[in-house]
Amino acid sequence: MVIIQSLKKRLEATKGKWPEELPGVIWAYRTLAKSITGETPFSLVYGAKALIPMEVGEPTLRYFRANKETNNEAMLVKLELLDELRDLAHIRMAAQKQRMERYYNRRANLRYFKVGDLVLRKVT
Repeated sequence: MVIIQSLKKRLEATKGKWPEELPGVIWAYRTLAKSITGETPFSLVYGAKALIPMEVGEPTLRYFRANKETNNEAMLVKLELLDELRDLAHIRMAAQKQRMERYYNRRANLRYFKVGDLVLRKVT
């Protein structure tokens, strides 16, 4: 749903060119941190922050200072910690779900009514 909404926003002026815009929209979705997990989908899958294409073409300090040996060592460390990172994201998601449930339950109007021997609860 988020991807479709983003495509609609980007295609307001240029209708029918969604195949050209789709890779950029998907990249943006994968590299933006989600409020529920606090992480990007890219980092949860690969264990590293994504380099935007501009950083690959234009050498930045982060890109320039990286060498193959230290990069491989850092990737191995991050891959070892990836399960922990995913567990923390899962805990944040569960906490967010509980907050949403408490908020909903505070606003819900509970009404009880009796039908024969049964007591039923209706949420409005």
